[in-house]
Amino acid sequence: MKIQRITYLSLGSNQGNRLENLQKAILLLSERIGAVLKIADVYQTPALGFEGANFLNTCVKISTYLPPETLMSTLLDIELELGRIRASNNYSNRTIDLDILLFDDEVIFSKDLIVPHPRMLDRRFVLYPLADIASTVKHPISKTFISKALEQCSDASEITKISETLTRPIPLTEKYSYIAIEGNIGAGKTTLAKMISDEFNAKMVLERFADNPFLPKFYEDKERYAFPLEMSFLADRYQQLTDDLAQFDLFKSLIVSDYYIFKSLIFAQVTLGKEEYNLYRRMFDLMYKEITKPDLYVYLYQNTDRLIENIQKRGRDYEQSISKDYLDKIHQGYQQFIGTQPQLNSIIIDVSELDFVKNKKDYNFIKNKIENY
Repeated sequence: MKIQRITYLSLGSNQGNRLENLQKAILLLSERIGAVLKIADVYQTPALGFEGANFLNTCVKISTYLPPETLMSTLLDIELELGRIRASNNYSNRTIDLDILLFDDEVIFSKDLIVPHPRMLDRRFVLYPLADIASTVKHPISKTFISKALEQCSDASEITKISETLTRPIPLTEKYSYIAIEGNIGAGKTTLAKMISDEFNAKMVLERFADNPFLPKFYEDKERYAFPLEMSFLADRYQQLTDDLAQFDLFKSLIVSDYYIFKSLIFAQVTLGKEEYNLYRRMFDLMYKEITKPDLYVYLYQNTDRLIENIQKRGRDYEQSISKDYLDKIHQGYQQFIGTQPQLNSIIIDVSELDFVKNKKDYNFIKNKIENY
């Protein structure tokens, strides 16, 4: 589990569409740094230390798992992406300026980073917006409340609050309580569930397929072991979801599972004969009424060739005989299920060309799809 920390950042812009620059920066902060918890009002101030256009300034409160040095390097990347050109000195026009003001109550002195920001107590354009969202927070060196520091600030620069406001991106943990991530065999659903759970400190519900004694036997003799396999999976999934979803964890506001119980019906349609399936369906319908439905159902689509490649890579002996035809039938079953469940809030994400494990941008792409759905 990654530890979430609270950081306060200062944002400023005096080039181009200043308000739009601030909003774009906040969206990127939400994507790459962490959940934006609060945004201050926006203030207009004159350029300080050089002749230039007026700045728009604000501050944000963010929950992040990034360590301070990584946080700083990410901020520099965002500045570069938004068109900032760094001059030989810090006093110059800029499309965006991002600074770390506070990082929990830590005091950091390193070659590349000083926290708290060494000049924050001398700048009204920092303290005014910061006091909007952190008035009772203490400066870790001066031990002064931010509201008191604003009163004591000797900076006499003119400062004006503007009427326009910025939009706060709603973090995933505020939008959803329960997300189910599904996909074909080898699609990466368990990996993604673990990554999201880790980032957002969520409770994780993983399918206990490895403990099923019928699974290896099924791949050796599908006709003989299909029914006991599907019935055992159904019973285990029902019990696990009933138990885990009924236990509310005060320290975790989000539950992420790597399966949904309807998976049982999809696989049963493929593996069971007509009479066995009819009996199975009767049992399933009774259980399905009692299961908590997810706030969001995510289906990861991978093309069949990529699925086969992933299955071979993870090297489970009993999966190596899985055919493309079998995987195609499973995918068709998922498509049919999603198409006939309009009441289920579902999204399909094509990950065939993505590597969200090794490529942070691919992971952020998927996360943004989920957050902004």
